[in-house]
Amino acid sequence: MNPPELTELADESEELVPYVSSLRRAALQAPELTGVRALSHGFLLKFLRARDFDVELALKLLLNYQRWRRDSPEISSCLSPVSVLGLLREDYHSVLPLRDHSGSRVLLYRIGQWNPKDWSAIQVFRVSLMTSEVIARETQTQRRGLKVIFDLQGWCLGHALQVTPSLARKISSVLSDAFPLKVRGIHLLNVPLPFLPDKIRQRIHVHGSDYTDSLLDFFSAPVLPLEYGGEGPSIQEVCQAWTNQLLQSETPKFGNSMTENVQLILFKVYGV
Repeated sequence: MNPPELTELADESEELVPYVSSLRRAALQAPELTGVRALSHGFLLKFLRARDFDVELALKLLLNYQRWRRDSPEISSCLSPVSVLGLLREDYHSVLPLRDHSGSRVLLYRIGQWNPKDWSAIQVFRVSLMTSEVIARETQTQRRGLKVIFDLQGWCLGHALQVTPSLARKISSVLSDAFPLKVRGIHLLNVPLPFLPDKIRQRIHVHGSDYTDSLLDFFSAPVLPLEYGGEGPSIQEVCQAWTNQLLQSETPKFGNSMTENVQLILFKVYGV
């Protein structure tokens, strides 16, 4: 069975078990992963799908993911939505309620809603990491990846001064080699281009300030908010809806199975 066929299988499929078992064995033998307590089927499957079921590449991605979290405690140690609730309530960020035509999740960031006097770049990046952790649990997102719209209207020197070279490298690393999600496209509105690796730069589409028609070449009208030329809910509605979902994701739901609750607790305690 080829990788695209494997990707489409249900999480519980018996045909996925050999791949998950192989990755688990390799992870248990890796010295860097000795402190990792949770190597559940669902957790490992994220890394396999992100690397088209190549066990060696999935292990490398898992190692990069754990290394990144270990080396970036200022970002990864506090992933509570409550800690950035003020920023979220400024309608800074949302995951749009509809997927695009290819099934990708569509993320929206409105840089002008970030006041650098109130929120550091590290706090702002935590928002992205929280969202990434939540949507990486979604089987369809593991299969179809994500696309990102950055509205850079309002970008100023205060924002630029917050993004140090060290932080820029860490963001670039997550985008390219350290997180179990496929970035399928990046759309920049009102632009200065960031410094990114070539494989990420190739997925960037620059729309400028007159973007409503060009965005519709990539996203259908029902996907996009009204303010971006679409027919979907308003910016305020989609941002607040995603804020509520992030807040709900922080609290284990006792309607889940015992396994799911244990995995949620392990994720909180050990960061995996």
